[in-house]
Amino acid sequence: MSLPPLVEPAAELTVDEVRRYSRHLIIPDVGMAGQKRLKNAKVLCVGAGGLGSPTLMYLAAAGVGTLGIVDFDVVDESNLQRQVIHGQSDVGRLKAESAAATVREINPLVNVIIHNVALTTDNVMDIFSGYDLIVDGTDNFATRYMVNDAAVLLGKPYVWGSIYRFDGQASVFWAEHGPCYRCLYPEPPPPGMVPSCAEGGVLGVLCASIGSIQVNEAIKLITGIGEPLVGRLMIYDALEMKYRDVKVRKDPECPLCGKNPTITELIDYEAFCGVLSDEAQQAAADSTITAAELEEMRRRGDDIMIIDVREPNEYEIVNIPGAVLIPKGEFINGSALEKLPQDKKIVLHCKSGARSAEALAILKNAGFSDAVHVGGGILSWIKTVDPSLPTY
Repeated sequence: MSLPPLVEPAAELTVDEVRRYSRHLIIPDVGMAGQKRLKNAKVLCVGAGGLGSPTLMYLAAAGVGTLGIVDFDVVDESNLQRQVIHGQSDVGRLKAESAAATVREINPLVNVIIHNVALTTDNVMDIFSGYDLIVDGTDNFATRYMVNDAAVLLGKPYVWGSIYRFDGQASVFWAEHGPCYRCLYPEPPPPGMVPSCAEGGVLGVLCASIGSIQVNEAIKLITGIGEPLVGRLMIYDALEMKYRDVKVRKDPECPLCGKNPTITELIDYEAFCGVLSDEAQQAAADSTITAAELEEMRRRGDDIMIIDVREPNEYEIVNIPGAVLIPKGEFINGSALEKLPQDKKIVLHCKSGARSAEALAILKNAGFSDAVHVGGGILSWIKTVDPSLPTY
């Protein structure tokens, strides 16, 4: 369905703006009125990473007058495979500042506002209130639900995108005209069920595919042209090169945007999404060691078995000397248990500690009471024990 323009047009375009945006102006559906609306729009991009990179760059090129950037992270070399708004010289720099510099280089006429903070329940409402439209480029469920809830409570539309390996999704959530994110996903997946991009990987160019769709939707909402993805979920398979969309209906029982909402304020999203299961948290509570402690155990010659619960391709990238690869999936299906000795202390590790904590809970339930896992995983090992190894 078509929707009315999100913002009123600016008073005028300067001569320089007419020159810059001429290819938009000669499109009848956009024209002077549409470009003036873009100039008058205030759009906030949550995240300056994989999806945020093409989003910010093309929103700037399109002439969106005010662009806000929320990101508290710093540029890492592993980001450069997909986060094209940053370059080699930006490694170690705050992402929000690096992204802002690129935006200004693309279009100096854009007003860039930097929010170099972590988005939390304490600041999200204040930050969102200054913008007409939110574009969500986050990669974790807790922030996605918070973005959705804040947008609904403030009556603002937001464009959502998600990527994983070769698959992408995008939609527009605007409770005033259709469903919200909770209508599509009422509950987050169980902890550890859906790997993050840091754990499962993502094809770099997929960010451009989904990010450009997000920008396309933002432009349509701002100018009031076309049919936005309100009430539709667009699904993209890069390997098969297939697009399909699925209708998403507003849930009348939605606790946030339904007929009788029970969520009227922001909640504890970390608790709601549960980064770790209760069993994993309990198992890790008194059975976590540091990477340095593991190295000391190795040097002493302790009778231990180090088990890497990551995937084979991760093990090929980098591994702890002496570690045996038994992927987490084998702990879940039980086949790993027959491979474990009863006379050695089991030490588990993964990339950052989440998967090994889940595997640890399984071991504890199976009777391996003295098993432990390495907090921070192999990333902590690289940082504190052997900085010569590559990170990923």
